[in-house]
Amino acid sequence: MNFKEEIKRRRTFGIISHPDAGKTTLTEKLLLFGGAIQVAGAVKSNKIKRTATSDFMEIEKQRGISVATSVMGFEYRDLKINILDTPGHQDFAEDTYRTLTAVDSVIVVIDVAKGVEPQTEKLVEVCRMRQTPIIVFINKLDREGRDGFDLLDEIEEKLSLTVRPLSWPIGMGQRFKGVYNLYEQKLILFRPHGKQAEEDVIEITDLSSAELDKQVGEAAANELRDEVKIIREVYPAFDRQAYLQGHLSPVFFGSAINNFGVKELLDCFVEIAPHPLPRFTEERQVDPAEDQFAGFVFKIHANMDPKHRDRIAFLRICSGKFARNTNYLHVRQNRKMKFSNPTSFMAARKEVIEEAFPGDVVGLYDSGNFKIGDTLTEGEVLHFKGIPSFSPEQFRYVNNADPLKQKQLAKGLEQLMDEGVAQLFTREVNGRKIIGTVGALQFDVIQYRLEHEYGASVQYEPVNLYKACWVQCKNEAALKEFLKRRNRDMAKDIDGHWVFLAESAWALKMAQENHPEVEFHFTSEF
Repeated sequence: MNFKEEIKRRRTFGIISHPDAGKTTLTEKLLLFGGAIQVAGAVKSNKIKRTATSDFMEIEKQRGISVATSVMGFEYRDLKINILDTPGHQDFAEDTYRTLTAVDSVIVVIDVAKGVEPQTEKLVEVCRMRQTPIIVFINKLDREGRDGFDLLDEIEEKLSLTVRPLSWPIGMGQRFKGVYNLYEQKLILFRPHGKQAEEDVIEITDLSSAELDKQVGEAAANELRDEVKIIREVYPAFDRQAYLQGHLSPVFFGSAINNFGVKELLDCFVEIAPHPLPRFTEERQVDPAEDQFAGFVFKIHANMDPKHRDRIAFLRICSGKFARNTNYLHVRQNRKMKFSNPTSFMAARKEVIEEAFPGDVVGLYDSGNFKIGDTLTEGEVLHFKGIPSFSPEQFRYVNNADPLKQKQLAKGLEQLMDEGVAQLFTREVNGRKIIGTVGALQFDVIQYRLEHEYGASVQYEPVNLYKACWVQCKNEAALKEFLKRRNRDMAKDIDGHWVFLAESAWALKMAQENHPEVEFHFTSEF
């Protein structure tokens, strides 16, 4: 197969949602239909010790939530599918934002009972800013939930998406009979639990057919006919080009826990979803079909296998072919590197690969050379855009609880900060270390991982801060004056950049007014 055909074979997408909408369960079932796994994990059940394939960290298995993005690849209908399952919890939104830079499209999962939730709104906003194509999957149809049209109205209103149902439910909860696939004009009957059998799919191209009444009953059949008529009159016809440009979002209904509606979603997705798209750098646009290899690191994960203390950088390939044991330029360090065991992923399961193509995500073993946002190329100097660190909103002093483990603590903090789990600031006035996070749950994760992965124990101490802002100033004298007057509020981040720690909104406003030449930034990407 030639290079261009390999690119066209790839579909790289992320799955996003509010916590508990069923995102990780949907990921499992997509893998199941793709033949990548033989049995799905029980994501929540404590009685069953099997856990979701995509939740591989010990703390994820204990809490039943995803706290890190996991990457899974599998083959389906001669296509290479790469799924990035992201954390739903808002405290890990930063990991999700960065992951969205590495995908070409997304599937948004919405709970039929709860509708559009706040975290979903934030994530979809990031997708809209990038014009990422979005498919919506309304989940948990086997439970009582809200009316389908009400949900579509809410999606259009709260998420600012133009929607077009490509499947429609027949009943809900106790009355749930199945879905009618408008895209393929087929009726899929609901059988709770177990893999969907082929005989449960009946082709009905004409809804006035008596076969529909026979399969679902006269009342349900008439209701379906009325609702499909409304869909065809009210919603725009499906247009793949509008979907690819981010202007139209197909909607599917189903029940991921029951494997229901998932195959229809997957079959339609592989037909309409984009293959790898161009990526923008500060220098130019990078096209996937270019001969020269280029890619960027969007995630770093330490101790994926605690037995080996390994640290892996996740590299999204943007152009050209990546080959094992080939010298590539690490742009930030301006030095050549080669990788003897690049890996492909199935969550925590890894296998060494010889080559990879645009759209693929490759794991590179890392001894501390990489930071999030780093670029690898065949020699050209490129800097990929849109992979920021956000200004933290929660802060704690971090104190070493075991003086004998100082080295372990320093190493653990350095590696976890490189992952982008949180940010570490060192106060200029007394050298005390402050951890800043987007959400409070990250403090628990850091404490847990420091103890279980590095053998270091920490205690937190509250610190009253409103915001951390990166500062820069073209006027050297003005910067010196600012640093002198605000010495008590200054710190440095892990890369040695100046950060202003504002105790309140008023303190930040005063600093901005008193030092007009100093620029205050709320992301590290400036």
